[in-house]
Amino acid sequence: MSRLSAFESALVRFAGSLMAPGGRRGSLLVITYHRVLPHPDPLLAEEPDAVEFAAQMEMLASAFNVIGLREARERLLRRSLPPRPVCITFDDGYANNCDVALPILRRRGIPATVFVATGFLDGGRMFNDTVVEAVRRAGAELDLRPVGLGRYELPDTEARRRAIDQILLAIKHLDPDERRARSERIAEIVGAELPSNLMMAAAQVRKLADSGIEIGAHTVNHPILTRITPDRARAEILQSRRRLEEITGGTVTSFAYPNGRPIQDYDASHVRMVREAGFEVAVTTARGAASPACDIFQIPRFSPWGGSMRRCALRLGVAFRDRNYPRTGA
Repeated sequence: MSRLSAFESALVRFAGSLMAPGGRRGSLLVITYHRVLPHPDPLLAEEPDAVEFAAQMEMLASAFNVIGLREARERLLRRSLPPRPVCITFDDGYANNCDVALPILRRRGIPATVFVATGFLDGGRMFNDTVVEAVRRAGAELDLRPVGLGRYELPDTEARRRAIDQILLAIKHLDPDERRARSERIAEIVGAELPSNLMMAAAQVRKLADSGIEIGAHTVNHPILTRITPDRARAEILQSRRRLEEITGGTVTSFAYPNGRPIQDYDASHVRMVREAGFEVAVTTARGAASPACDIFQIPRFSPWGGSMRRCALRLGVAFRDRNYPRTGA
């Protein structure tokens, strides 16, 4: 991605200010990331590499007011948002958030929040990455009929991407234990050694916190909360916060719902659990902009990337008017 010119940055600032003038009429955009890759990966084409991410951060710093999520919460409540406010967030706790993204953020003085699923720290691997890395290492044919997932011909990268998408769609909403077991069985069928350093170690979480990055909770095992019992959901929420506070020595006040779609992935009972657990703000994956009228425990988020930098910047500027008020009946 190329940089925005001074004229283009001014144009985006103007468009954004019309949509989000700040103050009582202001709205907030919260941007979602997962990984920032050291180099492009054709199996993870939707994830930015370091060069793309640096260009994105430079554009945001030049055309928008990037603020931390904690500050954004306070300003939403006080109806005192600056013009064109944007927050940066990362989900899950990938090691490259520390190794690749952090140096880029620090060079530009950009705040961010990293939501960590604590069960995968120190050598763990999320089920989706087990699937991705197994398919990456599979031969030209992958027979998953023993685990009820069909047979796949894998002649090229596009075929591997399709297989990954189909497999993840089939197992994503299973019980977390069954989901993990199914993905590990896929790895066994492939028979290749998979990486164990994709997620952060506790020391990397501490490094992020010590560098001024806000650490937020994202449960322990990243379950779809509506698919598990209330007691288990409450434990996932509380234990993730407790573990992160042990690691960082600070108070964890923000939470991200796994998968994050209102009603489908979390409901009113989970919003109450998060509030009662002492969190001060929570984010979803409902697309749109937040306004002062938004439930502070159901802030929408989205990813604006794709296409030229100019198109992404203008998409961000216009997105301020797309206000969303996720509702679960809470």
